[in-house]
Amino acid sequence: MKKLYSSVTGIDRGSVPMFSDFEDGGEMWTGEGDREKRVAVEFSEPFKSPPSVFVTLEMLDLHSETNYRVVTTAENITVAGFEMVFKTWADTRIARANCAWMAIGEVASDDDWHIDIGS
Repeated sequence: MKKLYSSVTGIDRGSVPMFSDFEDGGEMWTGEGDREKRVAVEFSEPFKSPPSVFVTLEMLDLHSETNYRVVTTAENITVAGFEMVFKTWADTRIARANCAWMAIGEVASDDDWHIDIGS
């Protein structure tokens, strides 16, 4: 469990178009090659510490004659952003996908103390 010690909790969210491979014969649609897509996401403002990030599918356009295999995750989470990761494998063929995300964590407050220890 993540415990928040800030007086201010921030919630940021967004939507990410991950890919559209059916128009140009990309790997996700043909079922060959790299079956992972990564997109860098920046938060609207930095958190005080790396937030908790939730990722979900928002839109998924699949070939109807193959199995549905999809994993979406958030990796490399920092105070400024993260990598949205979309993976599939085997015979799954995906034309296009969008993912949505939400980040929850501590953010700076005007009431925070800032002590400057100068030389």
